Amino acid sequence: MGKTAPTIAKPVSNDVRLRRLYRTMLTIRRTEEALVGLLAEGLIPGFIHLSIGQEAIAAGVMDVLTPADTITSTHRGHGHAIAKGIRLDKFFAELLAKDAGACRGRGGSMHVADIAQGMLGANGIVAAGIPIALGSALAHQTLERDAVAVAFFGDGAMAEGLLHECLNLAKLWNLPVLFVCEDNGWGEFLPTAQQIVFTLDRLAAAHGIPHVPIDGNDVASVAQAAGEIVANIRSGGGPAILDCHTMRVGGHYEGDPQRGRDPGDLAKAAARDPLTIAAKDLSNAAVAKIETEVTADIAAAIAFARLAGEPGWDDAVASVYAADAA
Repeated sequence: MGKTAPTIAKPVSNDVRLRRLYRTMLTIRRTEEALVGLLAEGLIPGFIHLSIGQEAIAAGVMDVLTPADTITSTHRGHGHAIAKGIRLDKFFAELLAKDAGACRGRGGSMHVADIAQGMLGANGIVAAGIPIALGSALAHQTLERDAVAVAFFGDGAMAEGLLHECLNLAKLWNLPVLFVCEDNGWGEFLPTAQQIVFTLDRLAAAHGIPHVPIDGNDVASVAQAAGEIVANIRSGGGPAILDCHTMRVGGHYEGDPQRGRDPGDLAKAAARDPLTIAAKDLSNAAVAKIETEVTADIAAAIAFARLAGEPGWDDAVASVYAADAA
């Protein structure tokens, strides 16, 4: 079976690209902020885990992918879904558990997915998305597609044996998979350094996998590094790890009081805001225009989600209970 030609990569470095990246980051930021209000209204079932402060990673990595490339996410996956191309109206409807949602309201915040966009799903279990990406990479390789799979994970996932197993198989089979660590220094409620005795670079070296550390709050740097790594993977270079150092602004979940966190840590996060960093290289007019457009897009999507219908009982249980054969 012959390989399918990939979509031509987007321009690597110019003002048009930076505006595109900024728009993606701002869409993620304003979406997350809107979700805080919707949760407070009681419109979102369960917990939500926000990616405020980490937007540059999702935007930068996804900007170098093609529609054929696939990704898996984490419990903190809103930004990944948005950057990969999920429609905002379908996204908000999903989190509000509406039938018009991307998963007809059944996935919610921690399991939102859009297969048509190559977004194979967020995942409420730490590290559980990684083997799904590995399987997708194996499918790409077996079917001789010019596509890569991307597994997003937090540094807390380094405590899971599943990550180690997947790194081993990825290298053993030379799979086209990029492991992206959103290295924010936290594993749920404790600093990662208090839970894990090794570092990701050493883990990568143990498996013979290239490890590239990057400032995860500089979207231009993330996009540049991701573009180079993905191009190498796509040409048969095998798996790689992009280690994006970033800072989690909020707690583990929305409403987490963060009692054990040093207030100075939050000040450092504010000083390294990825939106502020990117905006320095854009005109005030460009930033204002993007803000106006993003605000309107999100308002329209929320209005749609509020008015969308609830799932009907028969539809809601259709994939849960088997039909009575009697």
